[in-house]
Amino acid sequence: MASGNDPAIPLFDLRLSAADLAAVEATLRSGWLTMGPRVDAFESAFAAALGARHAVCVSSCTAALHLAYLGAGVGPGDEVIVPSVTFAATANAALYCGATPVFADIRGPHDPGIDPVQVASLIGPRTRAVCAVHFAGYPAAVDVLRELCRQHGIALIEDVAHAPMATLGGRSLGTIGLAGAFSFFSNKILSCGEGGLLLTDDDDVAALARRLRSQGMTSGTWSRHTGATDTYDASGLGYNYRLDEPRAALLHSRLERLPEDIDRRRELVRRYRSLLCGLDGLIVPFRDEDVATSACYVMPVLVADQERQGPLRRHLRENRSVQTSLFYPAVHEFSAYEKRFGEQSLPESERWARSELTIPLYPHMTVDQQDRVVEAIAEGLHR
Repeated sequence: MASGNDPAIPLFDLRLSAADLAAVEATLRSGWLTMGPRVDAFESAFAAALGARHAVCVSSCTAALHLAYLGAGVGPGDEVIVPSVTFAATANAALYCGATPVFADIRGPHDPGIDPVQVASLIGPRTRAVCAVHFAGYPAAVDVLRELCRQHGIALIEDVAHAPMATLGGRSLGTIGLAGAFSFFSNKILSCGEGGLLLTDDDDVAALARRLRSQGMTSGTWSRHTGATDTYDASGLGYNYRLDEPRAALLHSRLERLPEDIDRRRELVRRYRSLLCGLDGLIVPFRDEDVATSACYVMPVLVADQERQGPLRRHLRENRSVQTSLFYPAVHEFSAYEKRFGEQSLPESERWARSELTIPLYPHMTVDQQDRVVEAIAEGLHR
């Protein structure tokens, strides 16, 4: 039996290949570090891989969400319907536009995606957009939401931070709504430390994002360096949302292995599910058949008894050296949002927040490590 003296099993672990390091080194040696040809090359490769017309690299997924909302026409006085089970940025970006995030509940413990039925009930005259989060790499009900948004003349935005190369009905997530926002943060499936990307088939949204990501300027440093342009104009208020060349080079190198990494994640998730689904007191969300089209970013599980969430996490950490996290506390319960909007009741989101824990998952995880995690959970559930 494993003990607390065993090597720690991290929630996430990143390994870079020699090719990744070489790509970054070549960029550093080139002497050109700000947004330039490597950003262009990665944008083209990413758009082609997901079957979209435009990919616009930015500094974070938060920036991508902000630009996506602006591209949808979100502004002061508008409302954006968002799930509460998400990272705070999904809601924060609406506030950046001067709009109000309106929180919708999730479907339940087996599907933490935003509930289309409640979304329909929340749509009003001020609603400008709905944002669906593809939680843990599994598709939200964007097929249903797209039709709902079409009927009401509002935009569907996809938060795809968890789900690069995941699909729904054979179509890549991030290409179903007006725009998709991706994350390249350190612990993401495709990561470079900090970074994000806006994906869209809409020419006007792409043009707006390209302009606003660099202070609203009509040309960039690389185009002036190469002589493509010799001046620039600032056509409106923009932001410093650029991605730099070393990060783009790292992303482009890692993109080639992304399908292989996701396949391995799916193998591990299927094995997790087979080992965990029979444990008394544990809920494993999603369905077995959903794994095939998911990016399998993280492995969430829920305790049936909410009182066991904290003790189970402590047991895993202190007695078995297994790291866990919470994905996520409910955003509508954050103090900043309660102060701004008052207390709200979203029972399924609150149940999720008080029951969920995220367990280790990464492509090079070993069977022995997985067995240790499962054994520790089984032991901790009944302490």
